[in-house]
Amino acid sequence: MRKPFPPGRSGHRSHIRRRPVALLAAFILALAGMLGLIGGIGSASAAADYTQSVSEPSSTQAKLTFTPTTPASYVIVHYQVGSGGQLNVQMAASGSSWTYTVSPISAGTVLTYSFTYTKNGPQYDTPQFTYTQGSGGSTSTGTSTGTSTGTSTGTSTGTSTGTSTGTSTGSTGGSTTPPPGNCPTQSDTPDFGPNVHIYDPSMSAATIQGQLDAQFNQQKDTNTAQFSNNRVAQLFKPGTYNVNDNVGFYTSVAGLGQNPDDVTFNGNITVDAFNASDAGNATQNFWRSAENLAINPGGGSDRWAVAQAAPFRRIDVHGSLQLYPASYGYASGGYIADTKVSGQAASVSQQQWYTRDSNLGSWAGGVWNMVFSGVNGAPANTFPNPPETTLATTPVSRDVPYLYVDSAGKYRVFLPSLRTNASGPSWASGSTPGTSLPMSQFYVVKAGDTAATINSALASGCNLFVTPGVYHLNQTLNVTRANTTILGIGYPTLVPDNGVNAMQVADVDGVRLKGLLFDAGTTNSAALLTVGPSGSSASHASNPTTIQDVFFRIGGQVAGKATNSLIVNSSNTIIDHIWAWRADHGSGVGWTSNTADNGLTVNGNNVLATGLFVEHYQKYEVVWNGQGGKTIFFQNEMPYDPPDQASWKSSSSVNGYAAYKVGANVTTHEAWGLGSYCYFNVNPAVNSYHAFEVPNTSGVKFHDALTVSLGGVGTITHVINDTGAVTASNTTPSNVVNYP
Repeated sequence: MRKPFPPGRSGHRSHIRRRPVALLAAFILALAGMLGLIGGIGSASAAADYTQSVSEPSSTQAKLTFTPTTPASYVIVHYQVGSGGQLNVQMAASGSSWTYTVSPISAGTVLTYSFTYTKNGPQYDTPQFTYTQGSGGSTSTGTSTGTSTGTSTGTSTGTSTGTSTGTSTGSTGGSTTPPPGNCPTQSDTPDFGPNVHIYDPSMSAATIQGQLDAQFNQQKDTNTAQFSNNRVAQLFKPGTYNVNDNVGFYTSVAGLGQNPDDVTFNGNITVDAFNASDAGNATQNFWRSAENLAINPGGGSDRWAVAQAAPFRRIDVHGSLQLYPASYGYASGGYIADTKVSGQAASVSQQQWYTRDSNLGSWAGGVWNMVFSGVNGAPANTFPNPPETTLATTPVSRDVPYLYVDSAGKYRVFLPSLRTNASGPSWASGSTPGTSLPMSQFYVVKAGDTAATINSALASGCNLFVTPGVYHLNQTLNVTRANTTILGIGYPTLVPDNGVNAMQVADVDGVRLKGLLFDAGTTNSAALLTVGPSGSSASHASNPTTIQDVFFRIGGQVAGKATNSLIVNSSNTIIDHIWAWRADHGSGVGWTSNTADNGLTVNGNNVLATGLFVEHYQKYEVVWNGQGGKTIFFQNEMPYDPPDQASWKSSSSVNGYAAYKVGANVTTHEAWGLGSYCYFNVNPAVNSYHAFEVPNTSGVKFHDALTVSLGGVGTITHVINDTGAVTASNTTPSNVVNYP
């Protein structure tokens, strides 16, 4: 929940009606010290986890067989023939075993190999084994402890010798890439399940309007729908629709054309302060989206008054766009990308906003932190007065994958190309550059699917199209194949049960994750999403992994717990619009209830974040250890609920935790447009020494950073390191234009 913006800072200040935000009481149990959080990493039992063997079908072939004690969803062999380079191959299932034949290999040549396999969700690595071709075969058993970042031990018999490699960090020497094209053929016109509503222009406007209104009424109410299990996707086939669509919680609205103007609304797609309980404010208008269509708005203006996790992508607005409530109440968004607005985009009461790779007729408004990259029509760079940060281009971007219908009526998923130094929408000069995949290569995840069925689809080479719903996971989802696309619509929610980690992605090229909500379970998970195992070092500059419109929640619906929300170990990853949120209201909320240390940890090099929203975590909210990182736009609220100063100190001499910490060994990092706010309502005497903690070196640069104490409830002494004034009591920002 968000506190009000300061008086007199709006784009249309004479029209603003200021109303207090009703804050929900936090459920707090005072502690003498902060509760230690223990990661829930799966461990193998002491008994043998597998048997592995080598046989010789011929004098020039070595057949590797791996038989896990517990069925595995996939097994990958990493092998080296003699002094050659390492190869990584997904093995073929054969009954309860997995096999792969190395060929050719001559007599006397040493084969060095190890395995990666799954057991009850987590991924494990074996020790390394060696075998000399011509020895007549071997068999060994072994036990692996820890996940792919844990340690491995093993024993061997026969002529194969097992040697522990100590701490395993996944495969070395490149990507673990199962061969593509193994996905069992799916339908190109699939059944998307009951929560996906598909509209055709041949349907009457009255019929469509009636269905849209019914869905909105179910998803509208902030008090009842905000933490419900209802999920909705509204998909419109190419054509023109004379309807209006009010968009509630967990609702995705999207056109099914290849380009935005293939689907046109003669009407409005609206988000506003819909409910009396909202008191005219849009500070809780979370989890809703609009994408890939054109709007001819009634009255000349469309309204998209949202808070976090509510992207507005690939939209052609033939008119103006109002990003504030009709009441001129408070708002705390927001994100636009790959969009055209022919008229004016006005933020007015929005505290902060980020716009990427778009065309605007003009822009009006600015409270604390308005950031633009690659936006034609953006205002000049004038931070802090007005508080607008403008970059001419976005260094690297790749727009989101999206569903469309081709001329034959079949569904496909379009995969936009990578852009460098981007400016304006990807479709400004015609169709978005890129490639597409038929739905026959996607497994459609819907009600009834389990972690096992999803992992089976991934292991067989399928991409995933995840439909609206809530999916409980009793094992980790493992993404091991390069260029895998996981596309969610309607805020599909992944809930890890019994402390498993929800998803882990191998250190491979080109994985695309879009449109997912990770919601922590009541047993602590070590991490909700991990991209690349610890120690990942391969470069993915030409084909990075992208994490887009991916959201994380700790508490709110249940007393969720997760030590880390997102860990990025793979280099060159693009993090494009995430909201990692430890809940400050809802159910299961309190200092010892919804526990979470860190929102985002980046260990990979040359990682780029565009649109980073991270709030209320109990330690460092962002920890950036990789070299060459960049962040364009950061929004943060510190935790509301430290019970006392002793419970919230990063060291014996430093009060609180920085919202954004760059590791002490980092020599190159740059960030633009960053805001961190405090509201220590449980104990207003609590203080944070600074919001940004960075090494003092010329290669680490911050531009346009600010702190605010909301209502003067608590203080932040400095903006960055020892620089910047203490927060004022009247909700005005302390600004640092450049550091150092």
